[in-house]
Amino acid sequence: MKLLTKQPTVILGTTLSVFLLLAGCADDVKTTGNVTTSPQAEGKKYTFRLADTHPDNYPTVLGDKKFAELVNQKSNGRIKIDVFPNSQLGEEKAVIEQVQLGAIEFTRVSSGPLAEFNKSLGVFSLPYIFDNAAHEWKFLESDKGKELLSSLESSKLKGLAYYDSGARNFYSKKPVKSVEDLKGMKLRVQQNKINIDLIDALGANASPMPYGEVFSSLQTGVIDGAENNYPSYDSSNHYQVAKNLVLDGHQRVPEVVMISKVTWDKLGDEDKKIIQEAATESVKTQREEWAKFEKNSEAKVKAAGATVTEVTDLKPWQDKVKPVIDKYRSEYKDVLDAIDQARK
Repeated sequence: MKLLTKQPTVILGTTLSVFLLLAGCADDVKTTGNVTTSPQAEGKKYTFRLADTHPDNYPTVLGDKKFAELVNQKSNGRIKIDVFPNSQLGEEKAVIEQVQLGAIEFTRVSSGPLAEFNKSLGVFSLPYIFDNAAHEWKFLESDKGKELLSSLESSKLKGLAYYDSGARNFYSKKPVKSVEDLKGMKLRVQQNKINIDLIDALGANASPMPYGEVFSSLQTGVIDGAENNYPSYDSSNHYQVAKNLVLDGHQRVPEVVMISKVTWDKLGDEDKKIIQEAATESVKTQREEWAKFEKNSEAKVKAAGATVTEVTDLKPWQDKVKPVIDKYRSEYKDVLDAIDQARK
């Protein structure tokens, strides 16, 4: 009788022990969306998305991929970033909105459309504020340049790094030999107010539209021309329908690699450090790829029959857009002063 009274207790205790062991294992790994938690092993695992407008072999996308590779290496495979080029996740403005919400975690966008989300970035759309690439990068790497990047946090975005985008030039279906030739043309610009003012000052008509719509708009005559850098003029095939390029270099508008502030705030300090370091280190690769691509693009469009006109005297162009600088000078005074300082 004593044996019979003790046996259920042993069975019950064993069963309870197994149940608790299984419960403990179940708590050891939790998956929520694209985040996997494994606290006893290696910490959280993430799979993020990064959106880019440009084609797969474009310098910004190559920079994105280097960034993703470095994050993966530094996190020992815990953090994976999938790069989606070619506007697969949407055009820039729509993607920025999704990044603000945390629906897309990362993006690389031009600072041009970013000005509609954070006014501070509008300074880069002002014409002829940089003399050349060296002047631009001296400013971007200065304390004031870094401060501008940090200002994105007030817009639910976290700026991680600047990428190169060269100088922007006008191209059109009709020949352009001087600034006067732009008068009356319908020109596509990036979607921000300063760009519209710039085109108005040149005597042309501004047509803000997403980048992905430019080719068909040129083809069908909705617009007469647009403006961009050599690699974009090439990779977008715009040179096939707008064969006249004038090298006026009116803007140097850097690209920005960003993470959603929603996503950033959920990360631990170590993961934040990994992501920031990887973004900063990826800039070297992106700039090298940019320099190579720019040279190849120049050779390609010239070989394809595009007419490329060098501007030897910028003063008539600068005089035309001086009202734009004057209009925004007080708003961006401290930044413009820092840009002038970087010139010395």
